[in-house]
Amino acid sequence: MSGTDAIMVGHLSKRFDATLAVDDISFSIARGSTAALLGGNGAGKTTTLSMLLGLLDPSGGEITVLDSPMPAGRYRVLDRMNFSSPYVDVPHRLTVRQNLTVFGRLYGVATLKRRIAELEQDLMLGEFIDKPTGSLSAGQRTRVALAKALINRPELLLLDEPTASLDPDTGDWVRSYLESYRAASGATILLASHNMGEVERLCDLVLMMRRGRLVDRGTPAELIGRYGRQTLEEVFLDIARGTGRADEFIARADAAQ
Repeated sequence: MSGTDAIMVGHLSKRFDATLAVDDISFSIARGSTAALLGGNGAGKTTTLSMLLGLLDPSGGEITVLDSPMPAGRYRVLDRMNFSSPYVDVPHRLTVRQNLTVFGRLYGVATLKRRIAELEQDLMLGEFIDKPTGSLSAGQRTRVALAKALINRPELLLLDEPTASLDPDTGDWVRSYLESYRAASGATILLASHNMGEVERLCDLVLMMRRGRLVDRGTPAELIGRYGRQTLEEVFLDIARGTGRADEFIARADAAQ
């Protein structure tokens, strides 16, 4: 395994009874890069992210994260990675500050009060940091989820819909923050998003999934050119629906596997 890769996945699969949710996928993500895992509902994105986090055991294949095998070696790397999703709630009765304190202690964050103060300023949490998390709007909870994911200054950040429910101005601000965080820390970011403009802006690599298979990959510009489209959203729709030139490339991907 190369030390230049933050994530390496080889012939990964996951089966739930009769359903093959992830079907023999392989990819690597370089350290310090931002990659996107894209696909329609049911494509296998969330299952793949869960296996990368060590939350699910693969049915087959291998995963290496920050030079440690997953899930067997997850306790060696969990304090160096983190995860954010607007669909995974933190305790509603605790205030935002209390939640960040709990998660900061779980991660063993030094100078925790200072770190919370930094995130309060960076992610504009000040107006609601001492309010119960359950009382917040969807957009505010999205910012809290991101703050929780950044509490330990992770080397690897896994993000599920990082700007969901945010207004355009705040969403743009969060994207700028993620770009700055990666540049300053050298962190690796893997995100799942349905915002194709966000993916075009942030990502060096795009991994396209369909029905559990990894059917194409490349930079946003490479994929747009390959499919003869104007935007990544048009490419996404071609692949999800099997229209345009998608069938040709999906057939090639199936033959290669």
